[in-house]
Amino acid sequence: MYVLAGIVIGAIWGDWRARKRQGNGLDRAQYAAVHAIGLALIGLLVTILINRAYA
Repeated sequence: MYVLAGIVIGAIWGDWRARKRQGNGLDRAQYAAVHAIGLALIGLLVTILINRAYA
């Protein structure tokens, strides 16, 4: 659940940052992908920590 939220939020955040810097379509896609991957990894870490704490 946290991983999917991280992907969506990261993609939106990355696209917003690229638009703010006046990037073209490929810039927006790259920023969105990098932010989505980063936040997905953070979400994965949170999921693992929660599962270990309550298992």
